[in-house]
Amino acid sequence: MDLQDDIRAIFAADGPLARALPGYRVRHEQIEMSLAILEAIATSGTAVLEAGTGVGKTAAYLVPSMLAGGKVILSTGTKALQDQLFNRDLPNVRDALGLPIKAALLKGRSNYLCFHHLERTNQDATLLASRQEVRDLGQINRFRTLTSTGDKAECATVPETAPIWMRVTSTRENCLGSDCSFHSDCFVLKARREAQDADVVVVNHHLFFADLVLREEGATELLPSAQTIVFDEAHQLPDTATMFFGESVSSAQLMDLLRDTKAIGMSHARDACHWPDQIAPVDKALKDLRLCFDGGISKWSQGQLPASHPLWQALPTLRDSLRELRDLLHLHAERSADLANLHRRADELMQRLCAWGHPERAHEPELCWLDVSQLGFQLHRTPISVADVFRRQRLGDAAGPDGDDHAAHDEGLAWSDDTDTPHTPQEVPRKAWVFTSATLAVKNDFKHFQEALGLQDAHCAAWSSPYDYPQQAMLYVPQGMPAPTSPDFTDAVVNAAWPLIVANGGRAFLLCTSHRAVQRATETLRKRIEAENAQLTVLMQGDGPRPMLLDEFRRLRRAVLVGSHSFWEGIDVKGDALTLVVIDKLPFAPPDDPVLAKRMELLEQRGGNPFMEHQVPQAIIALKQGAGRLIRSETDHGVLMIGDTRLVDKPYGRRIWQSLPPMRRSRVQDEALVFLKGLQERPAGEG
Repeated sequence: MDLQDDIRAIFAADGPLARALPGYRVRHEQIEMSLAILEAIATSGTAVLEAGTGVGKTAAYLVPSMLAGGKVILSTGTKALQDQLFNRDLPNVRDALGLPIKAALLKGRSNYLCFHHLERTNQDATLLASRQEVRDLGQINRFRTLTSTGDKAECATVPETAPIWMRVTSTRENCLGSDCSFHSDCFVLKARREAQDADVVVVNHHLFFADLVLREEGATELLPSAQTIVFDEAHQLPDTATMFFGESVSSAQLMDLLRDTKAIGMSHARDACHWPDQIAPVDKALKDLRLCFDGGISKWSQGQLPASHPLWQALPTLRDSLRELRDLLHLHAERSADLANLHRRADELMQRLCAWGHPERAHEPELCWLDVSQLGFQLHRTPISVADVFRRQRLGDAAGPDGDDHAAHDEGLAWSDDTDTPHTPQEVPRKAWVFTSATLAVKNDFKHFQEALGLQDAHCAAWSSPYDYPQQAMLYVPQGMPAPTSPDFTDAVVNAAWPLIVANGGRAFLLCTSHRAVQRATETLRKRIEAENAQLTVLMQGDGPRPMLLDEFRRLRRAVLVGSHSFWEGIDVKGDALTLVVIDKLPFAPPDDPVLAKRMELLEQRGGNPFMEHQVPQAIIALKQGAGRLIRSETDHGVLMIGDTRLVDKPYGRRIWQSLPPMRRSRVQDEALVFLKGLQERPAGEG
């Protein structure tokens, strides 16, 4: 029996998965997907596979990856999905198959408790900002004595979002490496060693792309030795790759440097100088640069700033003041490992500041731009396309497209745990690359995703959801809505959704395309509830961590959860706890995004149609994610309301709604109300 027969037997109605997993159902789409992945592994090929909700893509890639042998890297979209895959899905499949496979979980170093920074924080506890931080520090000290992994996700008494974690974890910038007195006990190194010894390693996209061979995290042995690499939630990869193949320097990074310089300087070199006076010029230069812009939020490309703009005077002042601080730290770097690390951090930030405004890679155009917020700023150098560099990384090319050694930065330098000396890796072996998600294609066309990552050589396939959408769901687009640009649009969406929310007894998500709309919708809903004395509760993104809000939503039942982008995907609320999803407008990227504007400009110069070839496909993929929150199982039912009439009024709207699951469609409010009423009249146990 070959592996194809093995896979068919594993997924059969009387197979090991059926015996081990409650509620297991045979899905032919899942078997076909698993066989396609097996083929990619056997041929060291690349596969781009879309699997609709309910296909069971997790088991579809776990089974062939485990059966084929060799080292496997599984990369997920978020740390929450990473934990779910490692703690639940992977063990379930492995145990069902009875395979002696060792798995490891690897996160970025900022997820692990750092003994050195914990000790420093305990010594400087008087500098903590609040009583809550003092209490959290006490809980973390207790956690230290109990944990074997140091993973902050396991510290149930301190939320992962608590500010104290920034003080007691390390980053690549402030890690002391082999100079640390706790080096042999380091949780990060322990996790790396376990990952290097494991058959299957579960990471997330951010960690994977922090450096394609994880060199910034020190785990240089992982990728070169892997035979299979699977990206789940792969639709996130183009944005993640763009972020990590670029460079940035922020006012927050510089402020952290100043804070640490003051504390460490006064602790390790108090006699050297008056440290507050030394950091003051950089602090003033940071504030002056922020004052070059008004108090709002804005994004600017370098080319949008005229020569007379005050930034061009403020930026050299910041560089000069940082250079002086860097040189001072260099003079005292030998006095302690912390001071030496501060000098390295200052030098790296200095190099990034000097590089901003001077893109160097002519064959890979970059854009220099600023992101200005009320609290600070970020200076970015962003590649316009990551397709070429990712393709070279994936295929293991030795040089860039011009045949030079520029690729040494992108391809070749890896870092060991114990030294800052770069070394040249061995030839990259052939491996299988699998990209999967429920949202990769536009009407079964993968061109947009393939071009974004240089995957033109990939085998592409799509499997629709096995759910009965015409019976389970309705797509409702209300009539008479104002234009999405109208100042009254958000209120109109809430008013149009209100009869459905009341009839449904809450149990609704209201998904918005901006944080401003979230706040406005929440305010309008709460006023409406108070005015009509409706027994409903509104939960708003930002009122607490996402898991806590979801738990509260499930517990309350009669609730409306209002959220933006972080609630459009990765949310799984099954059954009648969620039977109404309202999306305010089509999720086109904001027009003030300088990188998007540059990409569209270049596409137009090549004779393309930027709107239809780039913006519409991106909006379709995002909308499919939001719509996917509604139907999560064979017994789920509900209404998806989209308040943006461009979906039916504009020529491109047809292309968009045809990419959604085949729900029944209506523009009549009473029909949507009747559908919701029918859900409540179904016998218990039907969803």
